[in-house]
Amino acid sequence: MFQKVLASFGSGGARIDARLLDRTSAPGRPLRGEVLLAGGEVDQEINGLAVTLLARVEVPGDDRRTETTDLPFGTQQLCGREYIRAGQQVRLPFELDLPWETPVSSVAGKPVAGIAVGVQTNLDLANTVADPQDVDAAAIEPLPAQQRVLDALSRIGFGFSGAALEKGRINGVNQQLPFFQEIRFTPSQRFASVFSSVAVTFLTAATRTEVVLEVTKRVRVSKSGGFGGRGQEFLGAFTVDHAALDRTPWERQIEGWLHEVAKSRGIFD
Repeated sequence: MFQKVLASFGSGGARIDARLLDRTSAPGRPLRGEVLLAGGEVDQEINGLAVTLLARVEVPGDDRRTETTDLPFGTQQLCGREYIRAGQQVRLPFELDLPWETPVSSVAGKPVAGIAVGVQTNLDLANTVADPQDVDAAAIEPLPAQQRVLDALSRIGFGFSGAALEKGRINGVNQQLPFFQEIRFTPSQRFASVFSSVAVTFLTAATRTEVVLEVTKRVRVSKSGGFGGRGQEFLGAFTVDHAALDRTPWERQIEGWLHEVAKSRGIFD
């Protein structure tokens, strides 16, 4: 009886150990793994076992403060109501289909600073105070279309400065997830006097990727008087057809749009 009481508080109870079998994956592709479920010192009833895709997302808070929270964006149930016997071991494979808008968390094997994406395994035990959990980080590499745009920005002299996941929606585009990724760059020398930052967001589907560019343009004279200010933000979007990826000079297209945005439009610009 005392062992059952301890197991209800997590001591000597069933345990889980999850691991990803794929070292890397990509948006729209499967992510494979397995969960080792090990029985404790007593028999226990299981309400369910599930794996969930999680992303750490910035959420605007009060007083312009930014808070972070872990948002789920896909779940797979591995088992329902079952019993795990004392000392029993069960290995459960899983395969999660990554949404096309899954954030990129790794480029060429290097983690993207500011991005946390992973798989959380949750074991729901009946009549327990604490349920076992396990979290594994996932390395999500860019798709060829995404990599081509990132390479184009690099070739025209833009440097990676960071990335973030933001809760919310971008107006005027087809967005599936309740958050989006911004990959941020510092402008090249050619644009440094005009832009303070450039960010790219990928909204990907099976056959195309919509690329959203957000540019923060330096303000020479603020409308309230004086110089400077937080800058004006401009959004531009274009679509990459995956089948025609190599037939478009993306460096020239991106640079052309940036030149149009850089043109002066008045005293406040």
